[in-house]
Amino acid sequence: MQNRKPNQLRPAAIETGVSMHAEGSALIAMGNTRVLCTASVEDRLPEWLRGKGRGWVTAEYGMLPRSTSTRVRRERDSTSSRSLEISRLIGRSLRAAVNLEALGEWKITVDCDVLQADGGTRTASITGGMVALELALRGLRDSGQIGKNPVISRVAAVSVGMVDGVLQLDLDYALDSRAEMDMNVVVNAKGELVEIQASAEKGTVSRQRFDMLLDLAMAGAKNLFAVQRQALAAAGKTKTR
Repeated sequence: MQNRKPNQLRPAAIETGVSMHAEGSALIAMGNTRVLCTASVEDRLPEWLRGKGRGWVTAEYGMLPRSTSTRVRRERDSTSSRSLEISRLIGRSLRAAVNLEALGEWKITVDCDVLQADGGTRTASITGGMVALELALRGLRDSGQIGKNPVISRVAAVSVGMVDGVLQLDLDYALDSRAEMDMNVVVNAKGELVEIQASAEKGTVSRQRFDMLLDLAMAGAKNLFAVQRQALAAAGKTKTR
């Protein structure tokens, strides 16, 4: 998006029902970044959770070979430390959205596969993964396999940074590569913080500027919650046709 204002998100859209096999699926686009998120429901809990009357939400993240300008090698034998770290971030973020007791003894795995990367793949994965997760939970409710809605509050995530001294929302790769400081911020729809990842890579940042970046992220997240609501509402209309 050319001439984007510093406080403006890249064009954001979420398409649901993109996988015929997954219990929940969403394709999220944030500018040129595109991530396919699928939620799979299983009744096989981790050993340490069996018989405890609550479920589990986890996530896996990966990048397809030509999701970037040069080919990324497939992670066949072992997961890279970066992918593992991002997988754990996504899992923690999505678990914060769900009452695991209300979920019952079900395990939901949200797979986030980056089709095209131009910055913000982890934050897009969280925002799109939430939609895929909620669609899977909707299916469990509709089939009578769980009772009340386990979602406590939706989560979304966005990046912010300081680029050439300017506070910038939703960094693409070009902006991120020049940023003096960048943050990934995960929040819920109540306006509460779930997680912050921040690094001042080219110097220090004042507390005042840190707070301004956080406010910028919170404002951006509100727009992402609207995109999520629109996608979920459209999925409901499609189902009733």
